[in-house]
This record gives sequence, C-alpha cells and structure tokens, in this order.
Amino acid sequence: MQIDFNSSPGPSLGIEVELEVVDRGTRELASVATEVLSVLGEGDPDGEHPKAKHELFECTIEIITGVCHSVAEARADLEATLAELRTETDPRGLELLCSGSHPFSHPQDQVVSPNPRYARLVHEMQWMAKRLQIFGVHVHVGVRSPEKAVAISGALAGYIPHLLALTASSPYWEGEDTGLASCRSKVFEGMPTAGLPAPIENWEDFERFMGTLIESAAISSIREVWWDIRPHPDFGTVELRMCDGIPTMSEICAIAATAQCLVAWLDSLYDRGYTLPRHHDWLLRQNKWRAGRHGLESELIMDVSGRTQPLRAAVEDVLSELAPIAERLGCERELARVDGIVRGGASYSRQRRAAAAAETPGDLRPVVDLLVRELRTDVPGAAA
Repeated sequence: MQIDFNSSPGPSLGIEVELEVVDRGTRELASVATEVLSVLGEGDPDGEHPKAKHELFECTIEIITGVCHSVAEARADLEATLAELRTETDPRGLELLCSGSHPFSHPQDQVVSPNPRYARLVHEMQWMAKRLQIFGVHVHVGVRSPEKAVAISGALAGYIPHLLALTASSPYWEGEDTGLASCRSKVFEGMPTAGLPAPIENWEDFERFMGTLIESAAISSIREVWWDIRPHPDFGTVELRMCDGIPTMSEICAIAATAQCLVAWLDSLYDRGYTLPRHHDWLLRQNKWRAGRHGLESELIMDVSGRTQPLRAAVEDVLSELAPIAERLGCERELARVDGIVRGGASYSRQRRAAAAAETPGDLRPVVDLLVRELRTDVPGAAA
C-alpha cells in the first residue's frame, strides 16, 4: 500500500484542543455541540467552522489551529477561536474546560455526534467506544520526509511518560477518585489501535502495516490508528497524542513548545548521522503506566539494568537539552513554563486539592469550577 507523505519544510506546528462543554448550573457535561457549531459555522462553506469541530460526543468541541510557525502564533490562533466560541456558549449558560476526564458525568448519558463515521465506530467497538468520555490535546510538528517521521516517532516514544505526567488531568471517573493521575490514558488503551505505537522500522514497514490493517478490516482508514505518537501523512507531521486535556492556555503552549523542540532536536540528530534510539516495548509500557498512575511523582526505569530516575529530574534533564533549540525556535518563554508545572504540580494534584477543600465531602462540583476558572483566567489553581 503506497501512502504519500506531504512533507513539511521545517518544524511547523499545529495544536488540537478537545474542550468539554458543561452546564453552568449543574456542572454536568452538556450535549450541545451541534446547536453551538451550527450557529458558529453560519457563512462558512458547508456551514462548518474551519477551526471548531465535532468530536465523538456532543459534549465536546475541538478547536484547532492552522499551520503555524511558532508557539506564539499557535496560541493566538487558539485564543481567537476560543473567544469566538464563547460568544455562543456564554449566553446559553454553558462553560468550557479542558481536562482528561470530567469528574462526575457518566458516559452512558452522552449523545453521539451525528456523523456516520462516529456511528460506525460505536457500532464496531460497542462498550469500548461508548465509554470514551475523555479529552486530550494533540500536537503536530512538521518533518521533511516519511523516513524521518518514522525514526523520530520511534525515538519520541521514550518521552511519552514525561508528557503524560506533565499533562495528567484525569484523576476522577464517574464521581470516584481512581487513584490514578491519568485514567484517560487507561480508558483510551481499551481501543485496539490506541496506546503505544507499534515498532515500525521504516516507511515501507509503515505502509505495509497500514495496508494489512485496512485489508483485514481492522481499520477503514489510517485515521483510525490512534497511537500515542504517529506519523500523519496528510499533514506531513509527527503527531503527539498522549497528553490529557490541559486546563490553561499557557500550559497547552508549554507542552506544544516541548513537542516542537523535541522533534526539532531529534531531526537535527538524524541529519548529523545519529541513529535515533529505539526503546524496549516492556520499558515503554512500564514507564507509561507509572506516569499515568503516579504522575510527576513517578520513578522512571532508565535502562534494562533497572536503574531508575525521578520523573521530575528526567524532565529537568530534557529541558536543559532543549534550551538551545527553544532559543532557535523562539519559544524559550513557553518552554520555561514547563518548569512551573514540575515545581507547582500538574492538574491532577490541583483537582484533588479542590476536592479536599469542598464544603461537602465527595462534592466534585468545585473541581469543575476550578477547571472552568483556569481556562478563563489562564491561572493554574485560580482561586474563586
């Protein structure tokens, strides 16, 4: 199976943010995407807004950027669409937030968006698809060739736990504390083509594998391969998909800067003749589990001898390596924000503090209120 890769000239950037829509009074997820998007898309071709989209459930609206050359440009793009979206949600008594899971709404209460693709997905996957009440942030970074996309994707897999822990924001599921930093990561892994990327050797291997999946009816298109990291042939990018929903725009941009710098760094190593590292599947699996379970408090396995390193220290090492790349790309300020997450804590810890401070034990509405304030104010842990 031949798959054309639309190469990008450099480390261009695109960001996709899945937003939860909630009722301002009950704080429950609200199935209103079609109502809101139909008005928002008036005057656009086919009545569809170019940067605000449906997702699987009607309680989700995804906002996306165009092809950007800097993190600052991507931020301005997202903020413009978010502001436009609020002109329709605010008067309807709706609020927006971004986290890996909603603290207490139930998947069985959600309405599937009116798209034949989603209907087919639910029909085929049944319970596995019906429980996908989860929300993430995806980052695309442009690369110049399909062989680079495969090599960089393989090397990036070693950084899945770093990015998952930094963005972990789904400690609650259906009103219960799961004990995890990211329950979203485990829910999504229930899908047969989600989770850790398959060990692909080169572009020909990727084409062969995609052809096998399509021929065997495991998927209908390569869009249904939802690995944590994947080459995206249409966009000419490497797509990083492991991140939970991220509550503030500054944190979204910090993670985007990290992704862009990682890809640019690995790209430069490839150009200088280095063989990019590949990782044992068992090690990737164990480290991803640790990040999803313990978040920033994880101990990562560093090699086959069993040597470990605190995840926070591993992130600091990565930031030091990427600092010169960030300077070249003009995203030093955004990359530096990652250190604030390391020191101040990721969303899962902020949510638990909000729940612990609730006047009524077990009331998770204050967690929703916190997430709403964070997106509005761009302040992690924003006080009422």
